[in-house]
Amino acid sequence: MTYSCRRFRRSVLLGPSAALAVLAAAGCSAGDAAPSVAVPTPSPEEAAYCEALHKELPRTVTGLERSDPGPESVLTAGWGDGAIVLRCGVPRPTKMDDAQSKAVDADGVNWLLEQRGDAGPRFTTTYRKAYVEVTLSTAYAHDITPLSAFAAPVRKTVPDSL
Repeated sequence: MTYSCRRFRRSVLLGPSAALAVLAAAGCSAGDAAPSVAVPTPSPEEAAYCEALHKELPRTVTGLERSDPGPESVLTAGWGDGAIVLRCGVPRPTKMDDAQSKAVDADGVNWLLEQRGDAGPRFTTTYRKAYVEVTLSTAYAHDITPLSAFAAPVRKTVPDSL
């Protein structure tokens, strides 16, 4: 069995009894494997929009409970242990300069779509004063339904840039 804990960066291969003893001593459980994401470094103005957005984010998205990734930040949020991850204040994607890039509209919020090979899709808001990025697991490879849960909070807290 392989167990990992947020406090340790490496996985440890142990027998079941030894693994449980190590986990108990470390103060975590086999279910304590929340994903880790890079925290953006936006400008102070963008960070203020992101903090407001963080307060408005839903507790559930498509039936998945909120389970924020580490490290804890008002610039990141997650649902379903990494199935859906939101980062606010990300840099403007260079793909937005490509006239052939694809976008989708979800309840009045426009999102740039980037397919990521073996990973699920990544969406980034367009025409907003702060860029909000949502990555979806491969389970949502052909489904933009989760974006609808973010439309009202984004419209309410992150102004249009036009």
